[in-house]
Amino acid sequence: MKSPCLNRSLMLEAPLRVADGAGGFVDDWQPLGVLWAEVKAGSGREVGAPATTVSRVPYRITVRAASYGGPSRPVAGQRFRDGARIFRINAVAEKDANARFLVCFTEEEVVS
Repeated sequence: MKSPCLNRSLMLEAPLRVADGAGGFVDDWQPLGVLWAEVKAGSGREVGAPATTVSRVPYRITVRAASYGGPSRPVAGQRFRDGARIFRINAVAEKDANARFLVCFTEEEVVS
């Protein structure tokens, strides 16, 4: 099996609820660290929404494996950030039988 080419630096972020000072909460994102990754795009689609168009593109993002429960191991509900680009993590699976790499099934949304 050919090893993935981990040539992109992505920030892994986790959701964080922060008190807004008025008795409610605001959703924010907490950086967990930088992971080197291979990013491969799937076939996208365009969805019509009122007064705008949203294009959704699935991506498979491969990163080095990390131990279960470790802060550098991605899980569903987190996201990757590449500058202004956001990749929501929908699922994570081991790439090979040796569990050296993880494949993150993600989706990027772009509003145009």
